[in-house]
Amino acid sequence: MTDWTGRTAAEIAAAVREKRVTPREVVTAHLERIARLDGRIGAFRKVRAEAAAEADEVAARADLAELPLAGVPLAVKDNLAVRGEAHLDGSAAMPDTPADADHVTVARLRAAGAVVIGLTNVPELCVFGTTEGAHGITRNPWDTGRSAGGSSGGSAAAVAAGLAPLALGNDGMGSLRIPAANCGLVTIKPGFGVVPAGIGNGDWFGMSENGPLATTVADARLMLSVLAEKEFGGAGQRTPRKIAVSLRSPLVGVTVSRPYTNAATEAAGLLAGTGHEVRRAEPPYPASIGVTAIRHWTAGTAVDAAGLDPALLARRTRVHAAIGRRFLHGVQVGDARERLRARLAPFFAEYDVLLTPALARHAPKAAPWHERGWFRNALAGSNYSPLTPAWNLTGWPAMSVPFGTLPSGAPCAVQLVGRPGSEAVLLEVAQQLETLRPWQRVAPVG
Repeated sequence: MTDWTGRTAAEIAAAVREKRVTPREVVTAHLERIARLDGRIGAFRKVRAEAAAEADEVAARADLAELPLAGVPLAVKDNLAVRGEAHLDGSAAMPDTPADADHVTVARLRAAGAVVIGLTNVPELCVFGTTEGAHGITRNPWDTGRSAGGSSGGSAAAVAAGLAPLALGNDGMGSLRIPAANCGLVTIKPGFGVVPAGIGNGDWFGMSENGPLATTVADARLMLSVLAEKEFGGAGQRTPRKIAVSLRSPLVGVTVSRPYTNAATEAAGLLAGTGHEVRRAEPPYPASIGVTAIRHWTAGTAVDAAGLDPALLARRTRVHAAIGRRFLHGVQVGDARERLRARLAPFFAEYDVLLTPALARHAPKAAPWHERGWFRNALAGSNYSPLTPAWNLTGWPAMSVPFGTLPSGAPCAVQLVGRPGSEAVLLEVAQQLETLRPWQRVAPVG
């Protein structure tokens, strides 16, 4: 009997459309794998046993042969509504009230044939770059002594462990790219307005975007196309691009470790060898970018925490929201993001793609970070993921792509960034890196 876990979404959907396998068989195999392995990973907050019956509904659809995600099991981050389920956002303070309807992104994926098999763990209110809290600790399937990252840590861990071929997450300061880089996955944070957001109370002032977590570029492109209801170029294109390579952190005082700079340098060399014009060039990050990021990050949480019982929030979250309340008015009326975009726009007028390390160093150890102080959490996140927030502030598309390994054997990764509307270009370059340096798609946890 064929094992359908560990397969790509494209492989599964093709087999279901051709009736070589039923959606129930695919979903049941993934539910069984979750039952066997997730106790070691902690990817899911809620596993949906009813997914098997929902798979039968997909099988009965008259349009089965046209569904791009026919029968594909899907994990959903626990800050997005799934009909009939409560989304708890990693917090004991959230009401345990089932949603009346799917979030628009979930609805689009289900309409395309996907089957929601569970809701994935997040840090409280999706604030921090590690995933743990009221619903347990989420571990990196490649190195269970390390965090999977955050805040889409549960979604990333689920895909990396082969518990689901695709997961839906979102990214407000790197929350897709950080766990994807840790767990060896492909993700893309689309640019502003490409995919419906509707995350929390105002999308962190428009910085948060929904996007896919996948094991291949083709699957990421496929899922993004469903989410955005548009196509993003064809696979195999090789248009020469002008690519800038930067190895330094935008944050003053934070350095990037050698494994990550080596990965970016090697990726640049391979791309140059295929005909791209590749140069070392530094984006003109302002010295104030760290202050701008923390003001928006904390203020976004202040908005999301409004109305929740502070006594039920973890101490780090309460402090984060309290800091943000001081910045809230300035963020709402200020123009720091507009000035950042104006400063960086000439750089992206000259270059099609910016290639950087995805992270500065490996993730912190898997531990109860929610029991530790705010400053310690903020410092840990800034030290290992300083390269992601700039592109939430600008609202421009950015990807994390696996490339090489760390000394521990866990995945390493690079980041690709583009100007507004360049999602297809980033996917094209990512596809070339995948071809030039294939990666192991699923962690050996089974």
